[in-house]
Amino acid sequence: MRYDGGVARWLLHVDLDQFQAAVEFRRHPELRGQPVIVGGNGDPAEPRKVVSCASYPARAFGVRAGMPLRTALRICPDGVFLPQDLATYAEASEEIMALLRTFPGRVEVLGFDEAFLAADTDDPEQLAREIRTAIEELGLTCAVGIGDNKTRAKLATGFAKAVGKSGDAAAEAAGGAGIFRLTADNWVELMAHRPTTALWGIGARIAKRMSALGIETVADLAAADRERLAAEFGPNTGPYLWVLGHGAGDTDIAEPREPVGHSRSETFPEDLTEIADLDAAIARLAAQVAEDTFADGRAIGRVGVTVRTKTFFTRTKQRKLPRPTADVDEVVRTALEVLHRFELDRPIRLLGVRVEFAPGMR
Repeated sequence: MRYDGGVARWLLHVDLDQFQAAVEFRRHPELRGQPVIVGGNGDPAEPRKVVSCASYPARAFGVRAGMPLRTALRICPDGVFLPQDLATYAEASEEIMALLRTFPGRVEVLGFDEAFLAADTDDPEQLAREIRTAIEELGLTCAVGIGDNKTRAKLATGFAKAVGKSGDAAAEAAGGAGIFRLTADNWVELMAHRPTTALWGIGARIAKRMSALGIETVADLAAADRERLAAEFGPNTGPYLWVLGHGAGDTDIAEPREPVGHSRSETFPEDLTEIADLDAAIARLAAQVAEDTFADGRAIGRVGVTVRTKTFFTRTKQRKLPRPTADVDEVVRTALEVLHRFELDRPIRLLGVRVEFAPGMR
């Protein structure tokens, strides 16, 4: 933890609850308390579409983000399926992030529904309560994790969400629903016995490889030999995993990065095999992404196309334009030319178009 003028520097992780579903509740209050499932076009019979968000009642049935909509329908037949509305969610997200920036400290946005806030304060819980109250006034709710670094703040949010729910005695004992503090002082008590997958950044694949080394828990990882970890996972990843086992992490807040381009992609309900269909899809995507770019007052310097086949083989090719352009037709024409550099002899599952902004051109 860093101290400035005797005041502690705290990291707060703000995580909005069931965000996309909650945004839908704001415009459809009658759906509150129901098993709402957001994804695709809202049609659970549509192939290759997945759940992007499930309300808590839907999660009680086992519905999870990333699950095929058809599976969600099978396990939650009374679910309310809604189409994904990214534009509305983006507007709600911007509203929340703008609100967070009114509080003392610096904000780092992680996505639509979460952000870090670094603040110098002697009472981070009070700040967390003020944040929660302000967000509730916008018709949404959140959990706030408090930590002496980003790692612990992020993990503290999980405890904050568990408060008031069954299944986590540590969170229950802490009190203060929706807010939780995790620091070096209580790290061992709360985390040592947990599986390595409880750590931010460790998934099932890495955990399985660690298990083969006899590393099952966070305590095992903290006690592991760093050289052995480096030999197994590489000179950078191995030591980093050891650091995670100790709960160490970054305390710096990243400045917002200037976007360098725009992209659009589409996964098709049925694989495309006809050249005419591929051309039509690329032309449509290229026109959309060009219009997005020009609406921002930017010129385009490079056009790329991504192709994913039925077997999930994915490749991207791109072309630099001879000069920056603000012509939709030129972007479409270039995207089609790049598409035809691929061997289009296999069924195509996904197509995407990405453009890069021309440096210094607005």
